[in-house]
Amino acid sequence: MIYEVSGDILLTKAQVIAHGVAANDPMNQGLALSLHNAFPSMHKDYHHWCNSQHPKPGDAWMWGGTGDTRVVNLITQEGGYLHGSKPGKATPKHVGDSLKALAKMVSKEKFTSLALPRLATGVGGLDWEEVKPVIERRLSGLEIPVFVYIEYHKGQAAQEPGL
Repeated sequence: MIYEVSGDILLTKAQVIAHGVAANDPMNQGLALSLHNAFPSMHKDYHHWCNSQHPKPGDAWMWGGTGDTRVVNLITQEGGYLHGSKPGKATPKHVGDSLKALAKMVSKEKFTSLALPRLATGVGGLDWEEVKPVIERRLSGLEIPVFVYIEYHKGQAAQEPGL
């Protein structure tokens, strides 16, 4: 079931946080920056994975930290850019493909809950009205709660039904 919530996604009680990035993303803006600051080893491990696997838009990569911390990096934007340049824009196809990979990951890893922002609507440059139906199409069949953070309120925990 998909729930639209408001609050600070870093305070989620969901087992997994998923967010959109580009390959080799510097993670210096928005939610990616917050996750980079909260989990510096995730950023380092992500770059190692990118350099060894050369991912394409539509891929997804999971990082597991101490305890039950899980972050899934959804490659929604073109990447492979040079140091200091900006990631490319996202496309609905890249978002859909990365969410398809996420849905497979949810089943394989037996995740119990998932939180994600309004994917690809910040740095990715897409309109929420374009992304929302893609999220609904790709994730509504999951048998776990999916919390889509549609409004950000720093320091405020969202009301997440069932958690």
